[in-house]
Amino acid sequence: MLNRYDHRYADPNSYRERRSDLIGPPPPVAPPTMGGGIGGTAAPNFGRGGPVPFGGPPGALSAGGRGSGGVPGSAPGAGSFNEYQPFQPSVGGGFDVGRGGGAGGGGGRGFSAGKGGAGYTGGRMANGGLGDRRGGAGSIGRGFDSARGGGRAGGGRGGGGSSNGGWSGGNSFDRGQGGSWSSDAGRGSGRSFGGGRGGGRKFDGGHGGGGGRVGRHTGGSKGDLDSITLPKQDFMNLVPFEKNFYIESPSVRAMTEQDAMLYRARREITVEGQDVPKPIRVFQEANFPDYCLEVIAKLGFVEPTPIQAQGWPLALKGRDLIGIAETGSGKTLAYLLPALVHVSAQPRLAKGEGPIVLVLAPTRELAVQIQVENVKFGSRANIRSTCIYGGAPKGPQIRDLQRGVEIIIATPGRLIDMLEAQHTNLKRVTYLVLDEADRMLDMGFEPQIRKIVAQIRPDRQTLYWSATWPKEVEALARKFLHNPNKVIIGSPYLKANQSINQVVEVVTEMDKYNRLIRLLKEVMDGSRVLIFMETKKGCDRVTRQLRMDGWLALSIHGDKNQAERDRVLAEFRSGRSPIMTATDVAARGLDVKDIKCVINYDFPTSLEDYVHRIGRTGRAGAKGAAFTFFTHANVKFARDLIKILQEAGQIVSPALSALVRSAGSVLGGGNFRSRGRGGYGNRALF
Repeated sequence: MLNRYDHRYADPNSYRERRSDLIGPPPPVAPPTMGGGIGGTAAPNFGRGGPVPFGGPPGALSAGGRGSGGVPGSAPGAGSFNEYQPFQPSVGGGFDVGRGGGAGGGGGRGFSAGKGGAGYTGGRMANGGLGDRRGGAGSIGRGFDSARGGGRAGGGRGGGGSSNGGWSGGNSFDRGQGGSWSSDAGRGSGRSFGGGRGGGRKFDGGHGGGGGRVGRHTGGSKGDLDSITLPKQDFMNLVPFEKNFYIESPSVRAMTEQDAMLYRARREITVEGQDVPKPIRVFQEANFPDYCLEVIAKLGFVEPTPIQAQGWPLALKGRDLIGIAETGSGKTLAYLLPALVHVSAQPRLAKGEGPIVLVLAPTRELAVQIQVENVKFGSRANIRSTCIYGGAPKGPQIRDLQRGVEIIIATPGRLIDMLEAQHTNLKRVTYLVLDEADRMLDMGFEPQIRKIVAQIRPDRQTLYWSATWPKEVEALARKFLHNPNKVIIGSPYLKANQSINQVVEVVTEMDKYNRLIRLLKEVMDGSRVLIFMETKKGCDRVTRQLRMDGWLALSIHGDKNQAERDRVLAEFRSGRSPIMTATDVAARGLDVKDIKCVINYDFPTSLEDYVHRIGRTGRAGAKGAAFTFFTHANVKFARDLIKILQEAGQIVSPALSALVRSAGSVLGGGNFRSRGRGGYGNRALF
């Protein structure tokens, strides 16, 4: 583990050793050869000629063939990547070091160094810096995703597989199959990890006419998911099922309606709908099985949270429920414990039958967190469950599904993949949960959600959870729920957690990093600090600079694979790396205890994201702090941000108020949300 006194920070030549995600010894680089085909057989890779950027020769030989082992361009058996086994690409393309040839030089991607020919070498580094823009023969672009050439200059065009978007037909890590001239792109028929089909030159997008769709890191692009057609279900002769298990406790029955109203008012609970049961005040009044109460006591919970106090009676009665509550309100247990009661009352699964409970979540981190909570309780009742999400191997997930599970917690994309491949079905689902529905809509998942829900029997029980209640979320609720009860905790409008001390500082873009360092010196006492960035590139850039300045920091964003994300989260949770930078998508659903403060290094693209970001601290009644760097470029959010601060009882800085006055009529009001089908997902492009 690196420490702040590591001698490598003072060595300007140790870039690779300072990489936040690349800490093993660099593998030796094999000398360049003219052939080096598969198994050592000479198999030169001829370029196709064409226009030559930066004066490189047309039709040059590509030296990037495959050696006898390890990664192309590295010595056989060389090195490992973060203690993982060396990557072994399949024959026919893939994770190659683009060695130039054809239209331009190399600077290819790879685990070992990619050597460029004369021409454009280096390109964009994964950490957001720029490599050497001009390199003669033998210039090296190091590391994971190291050198991204731009346009035709990045990667050769030969058949042996170039860095990005070569014309070879093999798979690559960040592009689709087949040929494309774009960086990180592909138009082939296969599915790529990060590349979509289509047009419009984009990072992780396609290259061609029109706007391409962006891959979602779940095994297929959204375009692929949209094109999948699931079989239409027959709901004619459905077997009835039981969903009302609520037995009102004598102490709850003894409450008068006035007592119930006073309790709801004190805990800021608003209810809508007919025949609303009285809230419960202690865990025993919910009549959960003894094993649930034992786990609750072991976890140290004192009393139900407001959403649990009113949500549990409604869920146990079998009602469709809309729950609107801020992050950290305890809504996960509000639907999980009734789900366990529901499962226990249903007939056991027969071989080949799908789950009884389905929980949909927008991100893999949130899905994993729900599963962690579920296992704490479900394992005591021998209720089987699994977590289905993209970015992880399908094999273990398929085995769980084939063995049979009562509860599936899933992200929409990977679940559709599993349904299409008939690894599971949703015919037995009678309890459906949509968690963070507002975020799923922001991420463009509405078509996938509709496709999944169409596979589930219409007389199911549906629980629909959201932090906010805009028109889009309400419209989807009307489609999926029948005569629902609504429970609102606090205000249904955008509202920040009052347990969080919010400080907004008006700074310039140039002053951000220096202010960050001063702030870390003030707040760092071994507690965890979460820093939000707008782009993946920004995450890596700031993380690298922090580590060079002696701070133990790691980054998490959508370009990191699941194993790397898990490792970073484990380091952060344990406190071994107390500082983590993150993008909104990566941190969505992140539940780490004792995050002392959140720092918004870049202001988000909507006020809703601001509230969700700062909600990572001050959870479960704890106190927290949120610091936000606000620039003149964010001035359109200033007026609504001041409203949020004032409603939460926070001090508004004079500089922020002056910014609103100086902006004058430029500012608009009430724009709490920057919506649009691609508004949230497009952030993955950067």
